Parts: sequence; structure tokens; C-alpha cells
Amino acid sequence: MNFSVQQLQQRIRAASQNNNLHLNDLFYAFDRKLKYMCIATREIMDCMFEAYLTHDSNAEVDDIPLDSKEPVYISGKKYIAAEDLSAIRHEITSKIWFTYRRGFVPIGGDDGLTTDRGWGCMLRCGQMVLAHALVRAHLGPDWQWDADCKDPTYLKIIRKFEDNRQAPFSIHQIALMGASEGKDVGQWFGPNTVSQVLKKLIKYDEWSSIVMQVALDNSIVINDIREACGVKSASSTCVIGATSQWKPLLLVIPMRLGLQDINPIYVKSLKKCFQFKQSLGVIGGKPNLALYFIGCIGDEVIYLDPHTTQKTGSVDHKNSEDQVELDVTYHCKRASRMNILSMDPSVAICFFCPTEADFDELCVRIREDLNGAQGQPLLDVCQEKQRQYSPPLDFEEALGAFSTEESLNAAEQFDSEEEFEIIH
Repeated sequence: MNFSVQQLQQRIRAASQNNNLHLNDLFYAFDRKLKYMCIATREIMDCMFEAYLTHDSNAEVDDIPLDSKEPVYISGKKYIAAEDLSAIRHEITSKIWFTYRRGFVPIGGDDGLTTDRGWGCMLRCGQMVLAHALVRAHLGPDWQWDADCKDPTYLKIIRKFEDNRQAPFSIHQIALMGASEGKDVGQWFGPNTVSQVLKKLIKYDEWSSIVMQVALDNSIVINDIREACGVKSASSTCVIGATSQWKPLLLVIPMRLGLQDINPIYVKSLKKCFQFKQSLGVIGGKPNLALYFIGCIGDEVIYLDPHTTQKTGSVDHKNSEDQVELDVTYHCKRASRMNILSMDPSVAICFFCPTEADFDELCVRIREDLNGAQGQPLLDVCQEKQRQYSPPLDFEEALGAFSTEESLNAAEQFDSEEEFEIIH
């Protein structure tokens, strides 16, 4: 069926009046029409954004402000812009950069989508975080890429994200696994959803050897993470230097830092996260535009942008000219910047702890640097999971003065598609 929305509405009304047996088919067609209209709308937005980013490719790129006296932090490493520009750009280029792709095998069947343009930007940001973690785990924190790189471990990591049904972290696998989180193929993900999906997928890839934990309610529960990473003693405390059979940890903490905009009281703590050596950046973006934030300078965040559409292919072992050229498309020459207050308040802060000592140090730094006397606490670090509070039966009565219809309607206006703990 190929009708306009108005035609479908008319047919549905007529079918309902006549008790027509084809009513379900019409509803199905109507649902698909709206779905593809949403995707088309996102594609238009992405085209405009992509055009804005590339409208003058010959212009000098102002990715890192050389006149700034503020230090630059990229994934926990500190640089001085005027002195380290080449090193900063090499660090950025070495990050694996996932973007929209076109022409891949249809997702979910022969009539499925063959591009993720318009809906896959958050999925690509999730891929970038996971790829960054795999690079750190298997190549080390100081590994860097160049166009001649044929490191078999690096190429293996890239192949795990290629756009085909066999790759464990492909757009196909993420989109289809999204159904378990209530997301249809082609539907936009939020930071929490993509984190939950990747957590499920990584369990099926033994080579990765990474444990992924998604900490909800802005709380890092030490004993839960220790147990997930293979530490048997649930009563062990967070002591720097402890040793055990630890499995490398990718820790993702989804949260909302405000209702419509980021609350300025969290800016200092958010910037601090980029300074930790365990930092893997932040999944977030602007409203309806997902971005992967990898660092900061002053009050600006530095990000990799997935809103570029490139052709699909395989690097394989990088033996042919086409494979060499395709490998280059996984690396961005320049990053972009934006004011931190322009970020959407829905974010997921990411850390990587290859050893238990790294996790212990992260706990200490969060307690001392993020939850100190200054500013609003960003995260809670606790040994055990806290008991959930059970209100008395007359709790709603006690709050009757605050439960007016007007206040509830106001709250619903800011309700996110994602379930986050809103920090007050």
C-alpha cells in the first residue's frame, strides 16, 4: 500500500464504520508511513547539519583555539594548544570514527533499511565508545593510528563494527537488539538505550574480554561492579593497589543534568570527568543530534560528529587500495567544538578501568573531585546497593499540595524518552 497520510486516515475511518477485515492492514500501513516520515524528517535535519559542517571545505579549521590559555583534555590526557597542536590532532585522528553509512545489507530482511542516515547517529556514538574501550584494552592507551597501519588487532576491532550481519557490534546487531529495549529498527535511540543494547551484545563476544556495566540512578555500587568484573569477595573495600582476577571494565553512567538544558551547577564536575585518565568521554549531543564528546577546553567540549554519510565496505586485512581508502574513512581529521551549556542534558558519562587499581582510583577521584564541598554532587559512590525507600500509604496524601494537575502537566512536558535519574 502506498497512500498519503490523509488517504490512510480516510480509509481507516471507512473501514472502522464498515467493520472491514482489512482494518489491521491499514493500521500497519499507517504506522509504516509515519515511521518513514519520521526518518525522512531526521534525514532532512541531518542533511542541513551536514551541509552546515561542510559548506566551506577550504576554510581554515578552527578545531582547537591556539590563542586559548586553557589546557586541552582529550580522553584524560592534558595538552597545551599552542605547543601541542600536532599531538592533539594526531590523538583525535587516532580515535575510531563511526558515521552514517549507505548501501549496506538490509537490516531485518530484504525490504529492510540499507542506510542509517537520519536515525543511527546515537548508535554510531555508542560504537565509538565501545571501539575506544577495545583499543585501550587490546592496544593500550597510547596507541595511535596512521594511514599505513596494518596492525592485525586494530583491523580486527574495525571488522567487529563493520556494517554486516556477522559483525558482533554492527549497526545491524545494535538495531535488531534494540527491539529488546522497545525500539524498532529505524527508531532513534537515547544514551541509555544504546548503552543497554551494547551491554547485551558484548556478552556474546569472548575476544573483547570486557565487562560493560551501566550504572543507573547516578550511583556506582562498588560491590556489584567488583562481582561483575570477576572479584569474588563482595565485602572488599575500595583500596588503591588491590589485585585480583579483574576483567577490564567499561562503565557507562546515563543521567540527566537538567530538564530542558544542562544546569550550570554541573558544568565544573562534567568538565572534570574529561580529566580523569579513565575517561572515555561522554555520549550526548544536541536535541535530536547525537555526538560523541571526547574532551574539553575551557567551557567548550570537543566532539566527534557521526553526521557524515559514507559508503559501506570492509577493510579486511587492508591489502587492496580500496581497503586502504576505506580505513581512512574511520578516522576524522578534525574534531569540532561547542559550548558545554549547548549540550542536551541527557548524557552518558563513560569510563574505562583496565585494572582493579584503575577502578579504585576512579572511585577515589569521583568522591574527592566530583562530590566535594564545591558544586552539586554528580555521582554517588557506595559500597552496597541502597535499599529502596518505601513510602507510607498516605504518602500521596501528604504531598497533595504538590500534586496538582498543573504541576503534573508541566512535568510531562519535559519527560524524556529515556529513563534517567534527574539530578536535583
